[in-house]
Amino acid sequence: MQVNCKSMVASIKHDCKVELNEVNLRATPGRLHLMYLLETSDKPLDVQTMIDYLKDKNIETDPATVFRIINTFTEKGLTKQIQFQEGKFRYELASKAEHHHLVCTRCGQIQDISDCNIEVLESHIEKKKKFKVTSHALEFYGICEDCQK
Repeated sequence: MQVNCKSMVASIKHDCKVELNEVNLRATPGRLHLMYLLETSDKPLDVQTMIDYLKDKNIETDPATVFRIINTFTEKGLTKQIQFQEGKFRYELASKAEHHHLVCTRCGQIQDISDCNIEVLESHIEKKKKFKVTSHALEFYGICEDCQK
């Protein structure tokens, strides 16, 4: 089965096969489809969502293989692992623009938020605390608009 991200959706500007090859990974159907899923998702995904997606696409794989794929993606720097106090990990592309997350504590909905002025806080930390910030994670927990109704 010939699959690449460009052929799946016109808005993706590159071929995931090249991206996988750059980190010395073979472009298997499972890997290509998971890269596509991660590139088109607007929120971090859990492994069960990935398993269900591959099943819907008739990609033969088992849960252990999906775990291996996503762990390899993370080790190679393609994805990053996120935990939202829900007892499981979620994953998103490491190449996504800097952003944070809003997590609804009622329904579990997750939204990206990118208009956070975190640079001011980082600068304050570096100047006042003499602490060089190399990375950060910031999640906001609360109740989404739908659950407030």
